[in-house]
Amino acid sequence: MTAQSDRSKIRRLPDRGSYDQATIYDILDEALICHVGFVDDAGLPVVIPTIHARVGNVLYLHGSPASRMLRSLRAGRQVSVAATILDGLVLAKSQFHHSMNYRSVVVFGSAREVKDEDEKALAFQAIVEHLVPGRSEGSRPANDKETKATAVAAIDIEEASAKQRSGPPVDDDADIELPYWAGVIPLTLAPGEPESTGTVSPPDHVGEWKSRR
Repeated sequence: MTAQSDRSKIRRLPDRGSYDQATIYDILDEALICHVGFVDDAGLPVVIPTIHARVGNVLYLHGSPASRMLRSLRAGRQVSVAATILDGLVLAKSQFHHSMNYRSVVVFGSAREVKDEDEKALAFQAIVEHLVPGRSEGSRPANDKETKATAVAAIDIEEASAKQRSGPPVDDDADIELPYWAGVIPLTLAPGEPESTGTVSPPDHVGEWKSRR
């Protein structure tokens, strides 16, 4: 990543911002979904939610070759990607100071179509592992037909910034004694019990994913 420019500089509440590479990577790796912003062939702005995976300083996305997103990204256009993890609802005594606890990243970079077979296989594995670590060894890899039917875009991360909030609400001194409850409702991604579709018992990597979340 390069040093931040105006497009990645955090202006609103900059004290919550960070340009630390490790922080940015950690949020991207934990977030299960991202939103990709781009301009389509008609010149219109579009935002699409999708799964992603990071390998080094590259984000990989995949989908149908007919996908509007993949068609646009393979043209080498600039793209913005946002990933957010919601950690809590912050309820203050004042409605004005209600907020959320969160960790987020906004990435800016150049997209390219992945044509090299080895890199494409790497992207497939990374995306499956991002979904559930250990899953690439617990499932059949894509065959030639499936590989040809799937487009992969790589986004080289040129700039990125993270923004986070944590902790209790911050009320004005004049509101502290008001008779309203204030505090945080913590939020976590909580998986349920695995639901098998066959006779094979859930493997270790499924149970381990459940315990990690």
